[in-house]
Amino acid sequence: MIRHYYLSDDLDDLARLESELLAKGFSLPQIHVLSENDGAVQRRHLHEVESVLKKDVVHSTEVGAIVGAIGAILVLLCAYFFDWYQSAAGWIPFIFLAIVVLGFCTWEGGFIGIQKPNVEFERFQGLLKQGKHIFFVDIDNEQESELMKVVKKHPNLIIEGKGEGTPGWVVRSQEKFRQFMKTMP
Repeated sequence: MIRHYYLSDDLDDLARLESELLAKGFSLPQIHVLSENDGAVQRRHLHEVESVLKKDVVHSTEVGAIVGAIGAILVLLCAYFFDWYQSAAGWIPFIFLAIVVLGFCTWEGGFIGIQKPNVEFERFQGLLKQGKHIFFVDIDNEQESELMKVVKKHPNLIIEGKGEGTPGWVVRSQEKFRQFMKTMP
């Protein structure tokens, strides 16, 4: 999917835009509003970016896991090349140490990520601090013309570019989960 970013300082206009997109067949998991003013976004019932996704938790955890995997491999390689596994304990302490290194680095990566803005939204931090709001939509190629028709009705939107969107299977899974939850008693 392709992500289209728009800038606005009018949450009421964004609420109208979201309603129009939903009426045209876009789904709620495709639409998000990124703002520093969470209360105002919630009052207008806009689909906001989840708090955990505003931070770099996911990306930093992945980086931490990669570093941890490299560290774990190094522990096992050292044990092998220095013949440390030849002791009475064998491989068990080194396997446990490798697991600890992997787990610690993954955890530390997530912990570091909590303290930083999401790398995908970093470029908007200055605008957000000025009270602006970022509206973004993840679309399939065939939805682009419909999106452009709706966006033209909102002249105060400023195009902020495109990027890689959420994978289509994730959006469809969120839609199905949302439908399932509505049918539950």
